Amino acid sequence: MNLTVGLAGLAILFVLLALQVPIAIAMMAVAFVGVWIMLGLSPAIGVLANTPYEFVASWTLSAVPMFLLMGFIAYHGGLTSGLFDAAKVGLRKVPGGLGIAAIVACSGFASVCGSSLATAASLGRIAIPEMVRAGYKPSFATGALAAGGTIGALIPPSILMIIYGVFSETSVTAVFVGGIAAGLLTAASYIVVILLIAWFRKDIIPAEAVGVADLDGRQVLLNVWPILVLILLVFGGLFSGLFTATEAGAVGAAGAIGLVAITGRLKWSVLRQSILETLGTCASLFIIGVGAVMFTRFLGLSGVAGLISGAVQGFDLNYFQLMFVIVVIYLILGMFMEPFGAMLVTLPVLLPVLHAQDISLVWFGVFLVKLLEVGMITPPLGMNVFVIRNVAGEYASLTDVFRGVTLFLLADLVVVTALVVFPDIILFLPAMLR
Repeated sequence: MNLTVGLAGLAILFVLLALQVPIAIAMMAVAFVGVWIMLGLSPAIGVLANTPYEFVASWTLSAVPMFLLMGFIAYHGGLTSGLFDAAKVGLRKVPGGLGIAAIVACSGFASVCGSSLATAASLGRIAIPEMVRAGYKPSFATGALAAGGTIGALIPPSILMIIYGVFSETSVTAVFVGGIAAGLLTAASYIVVILLIAWFRKDIIPAEAVGVADLDGRQVLLNVWPILVLILLVFGGLFSGLFTATEAGAVGAAGAIGLVAITGRLKWSVLRQSILETLGTCASLFIIGVGAVMFTRFLGLSGVAGLISGAVQGFDLNYFQLMFVIVVIYLILGMFMEPFGAMLVTLPVLLPVLHAQDISLVWFGVFLVKLLEVGMITPPLGMNVFVIRNVAGEYASLTDVFRGVTLFLLADLVVVTALVVFPDIILFLPAMLR
């Protein structure tokens, strides 16, 4: 009986998602009704009443609002405004230097942001107009920034990684540190794409940089030092073991406020806007998380999670076959769902399988975030592509942006393959922390 209810609930959930019911509401509704049918109304009400507090009161989860606040303060306080200029100065003599500078700036912005959408939107506004004026083909310029934005969720602090760590009961610090290598490898693969285009397709990327020589190196350094100090503060503390990932969020938020104050840009409007955006983002994330926890309990009570895990083991899939199935699942989900929803819908089913196969949850956390970020630039619902289209619509259509990310998607598939074949790419840095 319970198993039948569980399987029916799983099917109903995907029907609701196909009907575009908000994912949090869909998971809560299925879980509540499912528990009601299996155990009665009182236990269902108990799950609905207790889950929000149990989830939100997590000590580890408190890092989410802190890191979000750090990112919003840094952005609205102007700490990140000099990243692109600094990268341009350093790469002025490199073929495709302006495009590479955009990728480097995305990597730097990611280290204080934690969101691919925010990275794409913020750097897109700055970099795309300059790249187009310099002679870059608009579709390529917008595609590069859409792809570059995905680095935002890989290089810590990553909100996706924090949610994963809480949900899978895995060390967030270890997942953070593992994400550094994956993020840098992704950035390197994008840079290789830009270099190849710069060498072989002068009609897409001009041979000479425009406007870079006018920049004053000393002034650029003055503009960028606060964000470098903030990055050093957060990463230095994490690597040295001085504080945990959760504590790093509080230290980073306090550091961002202090640095904005030192630069004379700390105004009430900056604080107000940053706090309101933090509250709004947290509310949307946490309600999805509450729905996912309820749905996980429903699957556990119904026995569906155990059934799926047993079925996978029965198929006797080896490591590479299992990874192939997982990659295909997330690439398909990425076409239609946003990352948080795709992650939290699938983790309750996949975690027992991963435990049975003895796959490192630290490695899988980073790998999962990488797959989810690939979904951010895949049609028809690549969210980064839509963000870039909104901030740079005068330069390229939606079709142009999707066309521009094609080569970067191929680079992503190479990176995904490398992470599967060589898991130590992710695991060697976390191993150094033990």
